[in-house]
Amino acid sequence: MDLGIAGKNAIIAASSAGLGFACAESLAKEGVNVVINGRDKDRLDAAAEKLRLIAQGTVTCVVGDIALDETRNALLNACPRPDILITNNGGPPPGRFQDWGRDNWLSAVDSNMLAPLLLIRDVLDGMVERQFGRIINITSAMTKSPLSPMGLSSAARTGLMSVAKGLSKDVASSNVTINNILPERINTDRQLGMAKLAVQFKGITLEEAYEEMAQTIAAKRLGRPEEVGDTCAFLCSAQAGFISGQSIHLDGGSYSGLF
Repeated sequence: MDLGIAGKNAIIAASSAGLGFACAESLAKEGVNVVINGRDKDRLDAAAEKLRLIAQGTVTCVVGDIALDETRNALLNACPRPDILITNNGGPPPGRFQDWGRDNWLSAVDSNMLAPLLLIRDVLDGMVERQFGRIINITSAMTKSPLSPMGLSSAARTGLMSVAKGLSKDVASSNVTINNILPERINTDRQLGMAKLAVQFKGITLEEAYEEMAQTIAAKRLGRPEEVGDTCAFLCSAQAGFISGQSIHLDGGSYSGLF
């Protein structure tokens, strides 16, 4: 299927690795000019080299943390007329509610709610004026199935999704869509870290830790990053103009709720 987005311009936040990179890869294969971002210059440059091997458009790098004004400004300078915005950022670590103080909560909100919303604010009017825009927020399955150790992440990201839902109604008539992808148990470095923790605390092998994780998923396997990337690319497509305000689980069928 031709997604009809060749030649479009995209900003993909936090995309030097993991799910952000997977989204950049899928868009680059479709001929989208991608601006990628990460905090580590060497890692970002390595990601750009990988993308250039398969890209049908241009690949541009912007180093920095999207929670900082200067990084967001640099992204917009590199891509002043974005047709596509993918918001993404590393989440705060799990912990205990009793251990979190005001600074922990503010940091989570800054990185996982305010930074994406400020990027959306800066690109939205241009998308409306040009009558095309695709905004995807990569959040978390924990926004609909919260667990207390992930409270910092789920609180900030649920706030982002709530604001995005309201905005989606305002701009749908201008062919601008806003959707959320809710991944869970995707086989990235984050899951490797979780598996290593299980090895450390349970005294099991890495293979056993991965098998334990797989057994918690209805599909009995971890998700592949490219499955997230390709879903993202479709939501950015010309064909997806009637899909907006949605929060889409990518979790191997594990979510037990109706809504």
